[in-house]
Amino acid sequence: MLARLKKFLALEYRYQLLLMQSWFLLGWFRAAVLLVSFKRLSASLEHHPVRKEASDLSPAQLSEAMIIGKLVSRVATVTPWKSPCLTQVLVAQKLLAQRGIPGQFYLGVRTDCERLDDASVLSAHAWVQCGEAIINGAAGHEQFTVMSTFSWGAVP
Repeated sequence: MLARLKKFLALEYRYQLLLMQSWFLLGWFRAAVLLVSFKRLSASLEHHPVRKEASDLSPAQLSEAMIIGKLVSRVATVTPWKSPCLTQVLVAQKLLAQRGIPGQFYLGVRTDCERLDDASVLSAHAWVQCGEAIINGAAGHEQFTVMSTFSWGAVP
């Protein structure tokens, strides 16, 4: 724990603030996912039933988006509650939108090969894309079929 505190204190002040904001938002959105309908959570976003083309980002925006995505993923590993992909995506989206960085997140599903009582198991996954880069939830996303896309910002 002392090593983590030293790492935290060694960060630039703006990253310390971003890390703390991410931690609190992960808790907030985890509770929201459990208590509020997804329709209400995504009300401020533009819904696209099919995959949407990504917006072009400046190098500075892309760099900031990559930092946010990585930070949210890392913070999610140290929360005392579960912080699954949907919660991480909602936090990353909020942080990106606050900084004026456009993007989209995808909700995908797949049918797992495992069977329970002759019924296939449905798995879901969410990931965030800014420009051409997937900044959060990239691991295994290609195994999922996109069911919905939600965007914010200047999407063409």
